[in-house]
Amino acid sequence: MTTAGKRLRRRTVPALLTAVTTALAVGGCASSDTTAPKEARDRASAVSQDTAVPGVDCRRATCVALTFDAGPSEYTPKLLDVLKQENAHATFFMLGKNHVEKHPDTVRRIVAEEHEPANHTWTHRILTDIAPDEARKEISLTQDAVQRITGKRPVLMRPPQGRTDEDVSRICAELGVAQVLWSVTAKDYDTNDSALIRQRVLDQVRRDGIILLHDIYPGTVPAVPGILAELHRRGYTVVTVSQLLAPAAPQPGAVYRP
Repeated sequence: MTTAGKRLRRRTVPALLTAVTTALAVGGCASSDTTAPKEARDRASAVSQDTAVPGVDCRRATCVALTFDAGPSEYTPKLLDVLKQENAHATFFMLGKNHVEKHPDTVRRIVAEEHEPANHTWTHRILTDIAPDEARKEISLTQDAVQRITGKRPVLMRPPQGRTDEDVSRICAELGVAQVLWSVTAKDYDTNDSALIRQRVLDQVRRDGIILLHDIYPGTVPAVPGILAELHRRGYTVVTVSQLLAPAAPQPGAVYRP
């Protein structure tokens, strides 16, 4: 290799690694085909031009979906107070063990206040790293726990770290859950700085985006009022994932990502 070629390679490889790292951080790691929310809506509308959407219609409104992972926790009731005050709804991708089991009253409140209950597995194991039977158990245990507590069975699942593949998609199809990734992450797992969490979200948000936050860290809930206020100022309507997809219904096994 020439000296010029070596210099080019030294510049190119780090740039590629940076791009890959950024892609994983923002959208998760999915080896399956993904469907964007607008694509799902357009397909459903093409089938029936008269399809009505109850509540917010994201074909017309400028929507963004707000999601919280890995709870509920001791911080979730305060988060629900904030969402109620701001008349905003969110999707909660809940962990089963030590969360759904530990906070059943909060799980019931999530459903009672018209937020969307969803699945984030039982113990946060990486589904692509374990045997299919173990992956099925990780999902189904949380499905059963949420249904037992609320009477509702989740139709959405977020794979830990966004890692999915054909086997995971097949299992999700069998269990009746669609997979949901994201386009906005505040990386609130590495900071308790609420102002920074707020700014990270607002710097990334776009129409039809899916915001990923966690209701298990102390810096996150204090950031939510400022996030909601600025989103409203910019003309966004904050919705659940299923509202973002409507009039399409989440398809079991499919992977949704903006």
